[in-house]
Amino acid sequence: EDRIRSRFEWGLIADIGTPDYETRMAILRRKVEADDMKLSDEILNYIHKLGYNVQYGVLNAKKFGVPQARERAIFICSKHKDITLPNGNESIVTVRDAISDLAYLQSAEGEFEQEYITAPKTEYQKFMRKGSKHLYNHKASAHSEKALEKLAMIPAEKGKECLPEELWGKQKFNTTWGRLVWDEVSPTIDTRFDTPSNGTNSHPELNRAITPREAARIQSFDDNFVFYGSKFYIRSQIGNAVPPLLAEAIADRIWEMYRNE
Repeated sequence: EDRIRSRFEWGLIADIGTPDYETRMAILRRKVEADDMKLSDEILNYIHKLGYNVQYGVLNAKKFGVPQARERAIFICSKHKDITLPNGNESIVTVRDAISDLAYLQSAEGEFEQEYITAPKTEYQKFMRKGSKHLYNHKASAHSEKALEKLAMIPAEKGKECLPEELWGKQKFNTTWGRLVWDEVSPTIDTRFDTPSNGTNSHPELNRAITPREAARIQSFDDNFVFYGSKFYIRSQIGNAVPPLLAEAIADRIWEMYRNE
């Protein structure tokens, strides 16, 4: 188990069932490379020794109503039966669907708590706002003048390729200084989503990174979920999370397999 944990940083996410934990779900929190899957047999052997049947695979959150391409390896383990993973579907929710109603803050603007000043524009936004009286965590990072100058050079939905090469900085990845694309899903949200130089996490058209609330929407946290703590802690809560709609789909699948027993 120690070798498996050190290689994958995997962990128990949920116990579902009787007190002896009939069903368990585990997730590999970092991207699984092809060579790493050689260790899958060790994981399976370890789980089987605990007395569980196991079904596993890689799920992409975008197939479960999450406006984000985010792949995670999921293991569902049951003592009584094989529980297959949910299939999802090909209907996607885009960045526009998720956050177009929040596109008004500039760098350093916004508050921890504020009133909604726009109406929801999509069904996803209505779903995210349901039951929420106020808008929380929609506060933009205070970017440096240098960062704002670079962002001003990048057209809507474009990225680093629009900057003069001498302004690329030390970042070697082509995805740095990238803007999200309105009518596509977001790439994977991480814990540095508030930093334009970190990756493709700048607003599609405004000169700023996405806010914690926009990142939360892209992760499928509804607006009733309020994040507290330091900037680092809030970023970690959002960027390291399993998207709630993906988790819900897995939980629903487990419930479907057991509810008729």
